[in-house]
Amino acid sequence: MHSTVRNKLLAAASLIFALSATPLSAQFAPEPQKQLPPPAVNWTGEQDHQNMMDQLGIKALRPGPSDNDNAPNHANYDESKANPYPDLPDPLTLKNGKKVTTAEEWRQQRRPEIEHDMQEYVYGFVPKNAPKVTWTVKIVDHEMVGRIPVVAKQLTGHVDNSAYPLIDVNIDMVLVTPANAKGPVPVLMMFGRPSLPAPAQPNPDALAKINEVLRETLAKSDPSLKDILDQYPAYAPLAPAATAPFGGPGAARPGAATTPGSRPAGDPQTTQQLLADGWGYATINPTSIQADDGAGITRGVIGLVNKGQPRHPDDWGALRAWAWGAGRGLDYLETDAAVDAKHVGIEGVSRYGKAALVTEAFDPRFYMGLIGSSGEGGAKLNRRNWGEAVESLTGSEYYWMAGNFMKYGASEATFGSKNAGDIPVDSHELIALCAPRLTFISYGVPEMGDAKWLDHQGSYMATVAAQPVYQLLGARTLGVSNDYHIEKMPAVNVGLLDGQLAWRQHDGGHTDAPNVKYFIQWADKFMGRQPAAAGGPAGGE
Repeated sequence: MHSTVRNKLLAAASLIFALSATPLSAQFAPEPQKQLPPPAVNWTGEQDHQNMMDQLGIKALRPGPSDNDNAPNHANYDESKANPYPDLPDPLTLKNGKKVTTAEEWRQQRRPEIEHDMQEYVYGFVPKNAPKVTWTVKIVDHEMVGRIPVVAKQLTGHVDNSAYPLIDVNIDMVLVTPANAKGPVPVLMMFGRPSLPAPAQPNPDALAKINEVLRETLAKSDPSLKDILDQYPAYAPLAPAATAPFGGPGAARPGAATTPGSRPAGDPQTTQQLLADGWGYATINPTSIQADDGAGITRGVIGLVNKGQPRHPDDWGALRAWAWGAGRGLDYLETDAAVDAKHVGIEGVSRYGKAALVTEAFDPRFYMGLIGSSGEGGAKLNRRNWGEAVESLTGSEYYWMAGNFMKYGASEATFGSKNAGDIPVDSHELIALCAPRLTFISYGVPEMGDAKWLDHQGSYMATVAAQPVYQLLGARTLGVSNDYHIEKMPAVNVGLLDGQLAWRQHDGGHTDAPNVKYFIQWADKFMGRQPAAAGGPAGGE
């Protein structure tokens, strides 16, 4: 008993001694503060461009051609000078020189080679640590587009920024599907600014109640407002929203081009055509994924992954980031019971046409693509000397591409100089990466605003040169020879729409709207669909 007490006393004494030997400051030392991450680099586009040149050892870049025909460095529009590098890389020849003769060889060997080089030298790699996206349905609204009842959902995709909280990225998307569909519907995802098509409004009784409460609240909040409201006892702070019998402006495709000839007289809006045929549509905002300028390259999802620091030469550019964001949008669509996730397409015009082609090429879950007026960086051959050139995208719009792409506009560098002929791949191989899925290449005419700068013929040649891959995979093509050296575009408004690879140049401007009805009919045919009972677009050509 005494022994036990003695041991306890000795233990207590030892503890007191230990505490007394410990400095007071150590006993009450504050916990070390967490180190804050460094702020994002805040450069101009010019500074970021120069940084990439320095990383690559580029001392000077060739200036891009001018779209002003009177300028000394005006773009070439002489077909005799348009093909300085006439022979394209063969999409069906491996790097070791062996010919690809089977679908298996394409999928297992040649496709990965092209995919790698497209990322290494042209569009950049999506990082392996690309963050996850969590989708939230913000609004579910029952609306009318024309006479078609729809369910409209406003969605936000929050990009996980736990690794770098200083950058917050939230992808903006709207999904609209027919309310009376008997099952899941195909959906065309479009790059553009999302908006609910025709937000439902309170009925007159509900609006009167809102106005009554609003008047009371305003009067209580400010005596001067009470005097004004007393002078106008019938005034309603909220007036009924103006409506139109066919969905009004909200039924228009968000972000659609508005050049002359953008929509043929008598054709409904793109969104109405899709819904009338029993499709749904989604609109996703590219700039909510990544800014459309060089100064924003250290922000958006690219900046988030790089923790606010500048890119490396093989990092992804904006086109690849927009395509990644579209893929995350498709992740959501795969979870929505209203959507036939096996039949989702991607669409865009101009720079978003480039992004749409990149999206379809790298994400095989997209069943189809409508690629509008995409030009350089899209369907146009890089090797063509016509209008827009590689140098156009190594200058002010460098951020669309991987930094490595700038090498091909270099006139003076530590590695010498390079030009379009040195790029290991070209746009016909980007189109080939979409095979055997449905790919519709769409253009307008220069007379209506689809500038000759876009090189319609060069884009047609690229489409022709992609045919051998489609054929190897058992798909039908344009119905012309594979000799891109001699094939010429068909006449305007003559579509080559019999195969999974399609072409049509319409007589409108810088838009793909005049081709939408043909796209819908064409895609329906390959999906084995009949137009919805509400009636689809007018018949074929």
